[in-house]
Amino acid sequence: MAEAKPGCMAVVVGPSGAGKDTLIARAAAHFGDRDGIVFVRRIITRDAAAGGEDHDGVGDAEFEALAASGRFAVSWDAHGLRYGIPVESRQAVETGRLVIANGSRSALPHFKAAYPRLVVFNVTARPEVLARRLAERGRETEDEIRQRLARSSLEVTGDYQVVTIDNSDSLEVSARAFIAALQELYCGTHFT
Repeated sequence: MAEAKPGCMAVVVGPSGAGKDTLIARAAAHFGDRDGIVFVRRIITRDAAAGGEDHDGVGDAEFEALAASGRFAVSWDAHGLRYGIPVESRQAVETGRLVIANGSRSALPHFKAAYPRLVVFNVTARPEVLARRLAERGRETEDEIRQRLARSSLEVTGDYQVVTIDNSDSLEVSARAFIAALQELYCGTHFT
């Protein structure tokens, strides 16, 4: 009888405008409904129709109630919003699945505590590319974009297994690299 492969959390991090949501969407389309791969739908204190990633939007009071009842494996605050990764994601990892979630560099210690097998996908892009993408979104003023970029680091620091994806140029190239790295994880080659 073959030994079951351990599961893994692949958390995708990087600065705003790096293309995390786009790469995750490409990977989700590529892998389809493969039983061993789970794409996490985050819970965010933002209107579900706000655009960007597909998420469950809740108000602050509902988020607080979910957190108090233990419904999150990981939660954090950033940029005036609250984010939660549903606890079911931990159960999926425990049963041998590859789980992919959009995360935050500031929350990596919480991810590491919640998931014994963690790989961090650090999506980066050159500063001028980030500035252009943020301006195209139209959510922030030019000054706010400059401030965001000034405080944003492209590095992941700490004791993590990190895969860096530079998404400055061709989305096709970046998406292929991301999908290939996820496929390698799915096949269990990094699980020791």
